[in-house]
Amino acid sequence: MTPTLSLTLRIWRQEHQQTKGTFQTYTLQGLSPDLSLLEVLDQLNDQLIRSDERPIYFEHDCREGICGSCGFLVNGQAHGSQRATTVCQLYVREFQDGETVTLEPWRAAAFPLIQDLAVERSALDRIIAAGGYCSINTGQAPDGNAMLIGQEQALSAFETATCIGCGACVASCRNASASLFTAAKLAHLGQLPQGQPERRSRARSMQAAMEQEGFGSCSSNLECEAVCPKEISADWISWMNGEAR
Repeated sequence: MTPTLSLTLRIWRQEHQQTKGTFQTYTLQGLSPDLSLLEVLDQLNDQLIRSDERPIYFEHDCREGICGSCGFLVNGQAHGSQRATTVCQLYVREFQDGETVTLEPWRAAAFPLIQDLAVERSALDRIIAAGGYCSINTGQAPDGNAMLIGQEQALSAFETATCIGCGACVASCRNASASLFTAAKLAHLGQLPQGQPERRSRARSMQAAMEQEGFGSCSSNLECEAVCPKEISADWISWMNGEAR
């Protein structure tokens, strides 16, 4: 018989920005070790709905660690303590039986609260809209092999392109900086031939948008790199700082 576990969830509950939030505690028993943390929240919400209580509001989509929508703090750490992992990839087996797990939303002025564990992250979308694309008219798409790109160059560009825009880097930075996110979006285009014509103007406009959205400056504590589910290096922040010059 597969052993089960019990967890006590201490969850931040806040109906909207104008109301006062507080932590509420829920205990769940008989949990399968193979359940994800989001599935545990699903079970809790089923119980709350049956009791005619408001369910926990949290965001999710792919549940495969590729969309970035499920992020919140788990025991004070963005996405939890497992390295290179999103919240949806956390499983009950990674916690101790009877453990109290604290869940709360990202804490950043640029990420206003929606409800409970969900925050508004459209500020990141606006940074992308400020220049995170190639707008040069090149006519029809060329053949895939017409523009040769070295393997190391392509791999490096791909590694920065893996950023899923979850906002963990912002939530973990003491200055709530979006430097790692912005650097990753600049680096994946700035390393490829297609991104060269607008390279400098892109860097200037995206960094300006980052400041306008209220994100802080880089704190240089490298916590952003530590919590990034795609393990994007903070070295790209230094690279970004030289791009707009």
